Amino acid sequence: MTVQAARPGDAHVAVRTTAGRRRVVIVGGGFGGLQAARALRWADVDVVLVDRRNHHVFQPLLYQVATAGLSPGDIASPIRWILRRQQNVQVLLGEAQRIDAAARVLHLDIGQLSFDALILATGATHAYFGHDEWQAHAPGLKTLEDAGLIRRHLLLAFEEAERTPDAEARTRALTFVIVGGGPTGVELAGALAELANHSIGRDFRSIDTSCAQVLLVEAGPRILGAFPKDLQQRAEASLTRLGVKVRKQSPVTAIDPHGVTLADGSRIEASTVLWAAGVAASPLGRTLGVEVDRVGRVIVRPDLTIPGCDVVYVVGDLAHVEQDGQVLPGVAQVAMQQGEHAVENILRRFGNQPARPFRYHDLGNLATIGRHSAIADFGGRWRFSGAFAWWLWLFIHILKLTGFRNRIAVLVQWAWAYLTHQRGIRLITGQDPVGPSVPPSSSPSPR
Repeated sequence: MTVQAARPGDAHVAVRTTAGRRRVVIVGGGFGGLQAARALRWADVDVVLVDRRNHHVFQPLLYQVATAGLSPGDIASPIRWILRRQQNVQVLLGEAQRIDAAARVLHLDIGQLSFDALILATGATHAYFGHDEWQAHAPGLKTLEDAGLIRRHLLLAFEEAERTPDAEARTRALTFVIVGGGPTGVELAGALAELANHSIGRDFRSIDTSCAQVLLVEAGPRILGAFPKDLQQRAEASLTRLGVKVRKQSPVTAIDPHGVTLADGSRIEASTVLWAAGVAASPLGRTLGVEVDRVGRVIVRPDLTIPGCDVVYVVGDLAHVEQDGQVLPGVAQVAMQQGEHAVENILRRFGNQPARPFRYHDLGNLATIGRHSAIADFGGRWRFSGAFAWWLWLFIHILKLTGFRNRIAVLVQWAWAYLTHQRGIRLITGQDPVGPSVPPSSSPSPR
């Protein structure tokens, strides 16, 4: 294979160009982007994958890092290492800024990159419904940095309660509010309740950590809206058994350093508020100059291309795709199937064949609430809850982790936690001062 110099239009970006090959550029090293890169393993094309971070994160387990169950390295791997055996892929560390679809040029913070086909898989960030000031007091969970920030403030809250003589301040320090009743909020609430009830009780002398209050606040009438009603009810019952208080139909109207205010005028005093309520698509989609929905997702055509351009594909959380009258959810399996389908259509177009419309195949949803408690829904055909669903959740998540080392590390950590009720990653790191104020969460990497 002959390797030539980069094309003149690439400006300062050093990329490999092979004579006679077309170039496919992928933006985002999350589930959708990584699946697309892997699907091009045997294709006669040059692949460039661009991400602003050098690692892929298994986002379904971020809450475990945030609640001291796993270390960051257990759920993340360098993108270069993941794709090390795929010789037609080059990985670039850079941030995409805008796309010139007509000229087929991607503008990065490090220069320009021309393409014959482009796959955008940059994912989503936190959305605070027009109240961006809430981010300073209620961090969300999208990146390893977010998980480390949340873990730091959870553990600092217990430290604050241990050393304060004031009963009111102690109660506020031991009150944790999670806004949003989706899978992330439910899993955070369950893990935090288990942390307080079992994992750290012996570490303190002045406080009873099991007295901590964990409140899950949901604006809608139900938690886990993507699951059938009977599984929602079982999940809520499991949270209640763990001591989590679930407040439904309770929209948040204000968040400050000392707690939250709800729409009914009630007030919850809490030193720690976590955000799991809303997401917004990556702002990169708006640079395409095509229609986007209310959260910034690009409204794509059935084959996942943007209107008026058949070489730019949008997948994952950045894509607005409707199927059977419903918008597809922003979950890993949707992104992975779309990434693979985009590759199929790119290769079909390179071969002068018509593109095919995308059709999502639901492989099922799982959510864990706590020890021996989870729910599973496999397309409405099979539904499970309780211990069996929990073991199933464990098995599937270990299987889906990237890399043998990560699977073994997570298996060992979970086995130790299961036998001892202990969480070994209870490290407070970083420069944040002790107290209720929380600095803004860093922007997430493209997915």
